[in-house]
Amino acid sequence: MTSTTTADQMLDNPVWYALRGPLARFAAPARSPLAIRFDPEVAFFGAVDRVDEQSWAAQAELVGREGTAVLFRDAVPPPPPGWTEVFRGPTWQLVAGDLEPVPELDTTPLGAEDVGEMLALVADTEPGPFMSRTVELGRYIGVRRAGRLVAMAGERFRLPGWVEVSAVCTHPEARNQGLGAALTLRVAQGIREAGGRAFLHVLEENENALRLYQSLGFVIRRKCDVVAAQWDGDPAER
Repeated sequence: MTSTTTADQMLDNPVWYALRGPLARFAAPARSPLAIRFDPEVAFFGAVDRVDEQSWAAQAELVGREGTAVLFRDAVPPPPPGWTEVFRGPTWQLVAGDLEPVPELDTTPLGAEDVGEMLALVADTEPGPFMSRTVELGRYIGVRRAGRLVAMAGERFRLPGWVEVSAVCTHPEARNQGLGAALTLRVAQGIREAGGRAFLHVLEENENALRLYQSLGFVIRRKCDVVAAQWDGDPAER
């Protein structure tokens, strides 16, 4: 990353700039500088600087035969021969604008000791990928009712000047109480107070979540692709 890297470049390819910058300690070992990915216990996303033949070859080396590469960036073309696309999710990227005031809400910080409960909540709500060490990526907070974790939100991708709000979820029994909105705003406020700016992602098909985030003051920046592809080719093809 150079001093001339712009915010647009970073936001267009957030995993690459996170793993080449503030989150470098969470990168899995890689022999080629053309492809990188998170330690699988932290997140399953990978990244390349440019999506071309060389970078696909570097990803094949990184994930191995029958391994899966997951790219999350501005645009991902269909993978070349040797790869099988197994998932494609058009996704909106939003950035914080003039956010609504943060509602009063009793929250609790979440850490490694809470991972079991966090994984159970994710299993019930499916907000997106959350691994056993995802909590290490940033600050997470939750809401407990009768001692039970019923809602949470936190920070995932971290770029110079920007931090992503992620894992926003509420147990079905605690929905329609404004918990997700309040937690989103609380996390975004914490990012702002630390000198950064919040951004987040929502699948295009999740229209309810998109409307919610827009009502809170987040603004659509662009559409991104989340693409998972499995390497089925012969090593000699790389």
